[in-house]
Amino acid sequence: MSTALGNGNGNGNGNGGGDSSSSSGSGGGLRVSIIVPVLDEAETIQSTLRRLRADFPGCELVVVDGGSTDGTAALAAPLASVLTAPRGRGSQLNAGARHASGDVLWFHHADTAADPTALGQLMAVLADPRVVGGGLRLRFERRSPGLDYLAWASNHRARRLGWIFGDQAMFVRRTAFEAVDGFPELPLMEDLEISRRLRRLGRMAVLPATCTASTRRFQRHGTWAMVLFMQYLKALYLAGRDPAAIHRRYLAGPPRLTGFLPRRPARGRNPA
Repeated sequence: MSTALGNGNGNGNGNGGGDSSSSSGSGGGLRVSIIVPVLDEAETIQSTLRRLRADFPGCELVVVDGGSTDGTAALAAPLASVLTAPRGRGSQLNAGARHASGDVLWFHHADTAADPTALGQLMAVLADPRVVGGGLRLRFERRSPGLDYLAWASNHRARRLGWIFGDQAMFVRRTAFEAVDGFPELPLMEDLEISRRLRRLGRMAVLPATCTASTRRFQRHGTWAMVLFMQYLKALYLAGRDPAAIHRRYLAGPPRLTGFLPRRPARGRNPA
């Protein structure tokens, strides 16, 4: 069950009314709703929402809070329609979809940034009725061999298999979203599973526009450790392992390898 907390200027048009009936994209007669699931994003939520309003002013903007304790919902309220839902990305995204009025549901993570050209490309690709949804080309806010590889592999997989993950700003026609009963109520891999279901209905497109993702989790655990860890978790899911157990493993983070590596001597000190 979701609860509406407030209706800020959710259509982002500067009129202060949050009239979702005017939420439309930039062509084709399709209305686009941007849905942002959040949990304790006080540091970034206002800058994220201001950017979305500036870059995509015709879109309805809905924030779904999963029980933040840092004031995220209150900070978002002047800038978007805000509601609460049980914690969990699938639960929050489904609540946002039910609340939104758009013909196209466009899901954004709070720590990602979509290129302003994305909306026009989205509307153009949806002119083809065979396209049921898709996402943006992934890039990261900083570069390294590991991150470059992960972005390349994610984009290649999306083009070949139609698997779109949350940090690629997935979009989907509402009709297709409802046909697959929305996101599965999973603690993890909800984006992978809905992509697989949507792919059976039609084509999943990857736009040339980029979605720039945060690297904060990679910085915390190490890039290659996280790359290998996420592939391991996907393999567990595809092998049919319990999603709740996979989620617990995800929260624990990748195994620490520092105990197996020789320590580097402190700079300027005699290693003897």
